[in-house]
Amino acid sequence: MVNLWAFIDLVITLNTIAAIIIVFREKRDISATWAWLLVLLLLPIAGFLLYLIAGRKLSHRKIFNLKAQERLGIDQIVANQKLQFDDKELLPANKVTNAARELVRLFLETDNAILTKKNAVRTYTDGEKLFASLFEDIRRAKHHVNIEFFTWYNDQIGNELVHLLEKKAAAGVQVRIIYDILGSHGSKQKLFKHLIELGGQAEPFLTPKYFPITFRLNFRNHRKITIIDGNIGYIGGFNVGDQYLGRKQRFGYWRDTHLRVMGDAVLSMQSRFFLDWNATTKKAQVSFDDKYFPRTKAAGTTSMQIVSSGPDDDRQKIKQGYVKMISIATESIYIETPYFVPDGSVLEALSIAAAAGVDVRIIIPDRPDHPFVYRATEYYCRELIQSGGKVYAYRKGFMHSKMVVIDGKIVSIGSANMDIRSFRLNFEANAFLYDREFARATELIFLHDQESSDFLTTEYFEQQSRFIKVKQALSRLLAPIL
Repeated sequence: MVNLWAFIDLVITLNTIAAIIIVFREKRDISATWAWLLVLLLLPIAGFLLYLIAGRKLSHRKIFNLKAQERLGIDQIVANQKLQFDDKELLPANKVTNAARELVRLFLETDNAILTKKNAVRTYTDGEKLFASLFEDIRRAKHHVNIEFFTWYNDQIGNELVHLLEKKAAAGVQVRIIYDILGSHGSKQKLFKHLIELGGQAEPFLTPKYFPITFRLNFRNHRKITIIDGNIGYIGGFNVGDQYLGRKQRFGYWRDTHLRVMGDAVLSMQSRFFLDWNATTKKAQVSFDDKYFPRTKAAGTTSMQIVSSGPDDDRQKIKQGYVKMISIATESIYIETPYFVPDGSVLEALSIAAAAGVDVRIIIPDRPDHPFVYRATEYYCRELIQSGGKVYAYRKGFMHSKMVVIDGKIVSIGSANMDIRSFRLNFEANAFLYDREFARATELIFLHDQESSDFLTTEYFEQQSRFIKVKQALSRLLAPIL
């Protein structure tokens, strides 16, 4: 018995030493450090396996590969389209405020996100209408279709899209697909087999094609981008799958937000896609070609920037954009997000805004798709309510929209949730739009969604069971690595 206890003491001691060495040897946010330390200490064997798969950071070599062509197409876009970095000229006073120019300058400095103007933008909040539009644009494609999605299910809509792309590939149109193998729940290359036989290309992001297990599962390509002939672009929150069209009983109606864009901003999306493509595949890499970056004509009145972020850069550029938007708001901050798990900077910015009299409102789902993340969301919603913010739970179906509107003047729509995973671990892409008319229309969408939501009060959370409150507290501790 004495030897058994001595052995247990030895295992605990060695496990503690190993956990400290493993976690602290890599530079990371302090909250994530402590969260991983908690997992490793409480789960001696399983915790190390989990860390091996999901906890390690991207290698410097892989980061170098991701940045190898950091400016692909950007210089040419600026030259060909005669764009300028003069944000005062591109953002006239009747369109936005001086504070918006600070946001533009932030993205120019941190992400080299060129500001494009005269874009025509159409908003989709319904999956059926979005995919009808997307399919019609793909049918008209003449030269190329580039698609990047986090999730691509092997179901009805997933196969319909593949079959359409097969027809385009057979007709000589270049088809490229990037998908995240974890987000697609193991969708294999066989889904794209015939497409590839016809000349199309499909690659899992930073993952071997025939080896779905990778030690970088925690770094997911969460972007949702489509570019057609360099003239039409789609960006937002919808993925490819039947549930995103409201065909799954578990989720009911799927409420999301996606944009269809015509104008120079499409070329920024194209540049982002090719950066990801060249990082993903060693074969058939792409260099600048006018056919991919054609001259565009003025199509509308909306100025916008395409901003991307990911674990290849510690600056968390989209999160910085969110914090800046919150800090410059003077009247209202309207947010839609399926997961509200902010870090300290975002939560404090929202709390300060609410305390200063800004109308802070957030709409979240009324049901979980990831139980621990949902409980963490509830925890932080309760914190925000105590600071003076308002929280609503969307009851019509599942709220998956990632949308921020401030003062009816500036909008962000894209793939990034209001959570730590999107800030630090996922590869994300958002459109930041500077157009008062568009912002007011987006604000009306939010208010319409609010009518289909339940107002959550402090009393609502106080009436929850002790078990749920314990889950919320535990989920909050693990929030940095969820």
